[in-house]
Amino acid sequence: MLQSTVSRRRVHPFSSAAAAAIAANSIPAGSLPSLPSALRIQPPVKPWPPPLVAAIRALGLAAKPLSALRLFLRSQPLSVRSLNALLNALVQNHRLRLAHSLFKSSHRNFRIPPNVVSCNILLKALCNANLLPAAVRIFDHMGLMGLLPNVVTYTTVLGGYARTGHMDSAVRVFREILDRGWTPDATAYTVLMSGFCRIGKLVDAIRVMDEMEENGVYPSEVTYCVMIQAYCKASKAGEAANLLEDMVAKGFFPPAALLCKVVDLLCEEGCVERACEVWRGVVRAGCRVGGEVVSTIVHWLCRKGNVAGARRVFDELEKGEVASLLTYNTLIACMCERGELCEAARLWDDMVEKGLAPNGFTYNVLISGFCEVGDVKEGVRVLEEMVESGCLPNKSTYSMLFDGFSLFGGTKEVEKVVSLATRTGVDGDLWDLFLKHVVGNLDSNVAELNMILTENPM
Repeated sequence: MLQSTVSRRRVHPFSSAAAAAIAANSIPAGSLPSLPSALRIQPPVKPWPPPLVAAIRALGLAAKPLSALRLFLRSQPLSVRSLNALLNALVQNHRLRLAHSLFKSSHRNFRIPPNVVSCNILLKALCNANLLPAAVRIFDHMGLMGLLPNVVTYTTVLGGYARTGHMDSAVRVFREILDRGWTPDATAYTVLMSGFCRIGKLVDAIRVMDEMEENGVYPSEVTYCVMIQAYCKASKAGEAANLLEDMVAKGFFPPAALLCKVVDLLCEEGCVERACEVWRGVVRAGCRVGGEVVSTIVHWLCRKGNVAGARRVFDELEKGEVASLLTYNTLIACMCERGELCEAARLWDDMVEKGLAPNGFTYNVLISGFCEVGDVKEGVRVLEEMVESGCLPNKSTYSMLFDGFSLFGGTKEVEKVVSLATRTGVDGDLWDLFLKHVVGNLDSNVAELNMILTENPM
């Protein structure tokens, strides 16, 4: 496991200046000897951007890149800051070709030579657009422009190579960063790891992460997410779970989708208890994981026949937060499949009390449960409630009921079902389903057939 991140006390950048100001206001003037101006504490001041730069940025954020360009062309004097603001505005609004033309002609037309920031803006845009050859040309040309690439420049080109699978070139650029005496940050290491993971070279990605730790660079949240996803893709559930726990120990919370993926993979491999352990650890750390993760655990516990365990997990969730509709649906479906309809009904009532409205899936699993035990009449009552709530039945709903009628009878209920169907609309699929059932029992279903023919004239 990676070493724990050393916690550092954060000092507000204005604390020294604030203390000096308080002292100056609380001590009478002249009571202290004056200090030379070079030793006096000055509050750090971040200069406001020039009006032209601020206006160009505002037009870029307002999705008006051409207005920003017109303002730039009309303004004097121009500076490299205003050029960079315009390049950013054009890139943000997907005017990459125009930004590239402006970059190439800025020295000739406006007497503004681009600086390293200008190059970095365009390099990032070209790499993100998968125009790597154009980005590499600018990178190689920087020396001829009298510009020295910085760490951001190298990391951007590194990302372009890694994103397109050119890992030999990516490694070469990474080594150049080291050769220049710079220490790559977590972003650079993560970009390299992501590139190896993208082409399936997980071992190389792990080696880079080990090297990262040896060089005293701590993984970021993104680093953990990249590697955990790679472990999941390689079906290495145990390694993914271990790294996720290390991530949480370092103070990072995994996205719910990533946690759900790890939990699901553990459950697929039969390690449901280990999945519960990972989930509980994340919850204890103070992360609200949402219903998807719990629903996954409940689903797998039910599949193993451990309904009591599924209910315990559900109850644990309820202590910290309200279960989601997905979690309720998963557990209700489990109860219905096992024929425990009373428990399913209690869960239903609890769900409604918590302010969660049943959806089509909820109604369908309850109808299916009643039909499976032969209580088709109760299934029709649920259908009536379903229609009254504004939730439309589908073909599966009616198929379950008609299968129940075929097995257990219920002529009066057939008439109710047909009546409800004609109120909510009968499409071609339902028409075929109804005819198949009614015509197959023509002696007892003449009234229903007449109703269908009346509502659906040929």
